[in-house]
Amino acid sequence: MAVFQGAGVAIVTPFQANGEVNYDKFAELLEFQIKNGTDAIIVCGTTGESSTLTHEEHLEVIRFCVERVAGRIPVVAGTGSNCTETAVYLSTEAEKYGADAVLLVTPYYNKATQKGLYRHYKTVADAIKIPAIIYNVPSRTGCNVLPETVVKLCTEVENIVGVKEASGNISQVVKLMALADGKVDLYSGNDDQIVPLLSMGGKGVISVLSNVAPKETHDICAKFFAGDVEGSCQLQRKAVELCEALFCEVNPIPVKKALDLMGMDIGTLRMPLTEMDEANVPRLEKAMKNFGIL
Repeated sequence: MAVFQGAGVAIVTPFQANGEVNYDKFAELLEFQIKNGTDAIIVCGTTGESSTLTHEEHLEVIRFCVERVAGRIPVVAGTGSNCTETAVYLSTEAEKYGADAVLLVTPYYNKATQKGLYRHYKTVADAIKIPAIIYNVPSRTGCNVLPETVVKLCTEVENIVGVKEASGNISQVVKLMALADGKVDLYSGNDDQIVPLLSMGGKGVISVLSNVAPKETHDICAKFFAGDVEGSCQLQRKAVELCEALFCEVNPIPVKKALDLMGMDIGTLRMPLTEMDEANVPRLEKAMKNFGIL
């Protein structure tokens, strides 16, 4: 059984003015997501600025999230690293805290071979009992997990169950699912490609868009699974302008600005990320208004 089906939010991490994690605001965001139909919380991913959290902060955010969600929906903890030992440490700790699964980003900067990627993922998965989802995002990591490697991992390692596919390469996804033979749970890592990946047998999306439009992102998936493919497509097409605006600067800069525009007051970003360029704010506001969330 899949870890979740539908729309999982790659949730932001809110900060106080002094740069510390704002747990009161984080609790508000979690309740907002659950109230609006989000199917899973993905905590401490790229959107959650995991790369600038200390290990202690990283694990405390996961612990807080698991306790606050309290089993109402699955919590998937981002515990990947370009250091296999670190990924093992974060993953085993997340399992202790009660995370339902882990999301493991492809090791970045090292640029491992496919053999190295296989050994990395197997080593981490063998250290835990909960499910693991591979996160393939070559634009950020400089490394692409090939379809053959994903299928080999999902076939040979019992608790590696699927992949968040954010390569943007539809041909690669089609090849992956042609090879998968039902062994790979596929999640879209791009909000503008939810329906295309669902049409290839995908289980859902791990979404930035869900931060600001949780109900609509959930509905894209729910309508598709209910057989209302045209309704799902209509929502996907409607979201295109907003998706583009949410990625007009590097994620999570625009989505954090969008949440502030919605009155969420989620605080600053951690350097080297900086506030959104004022020249891009009108574009984001226009897209949000056209989508109906402002």
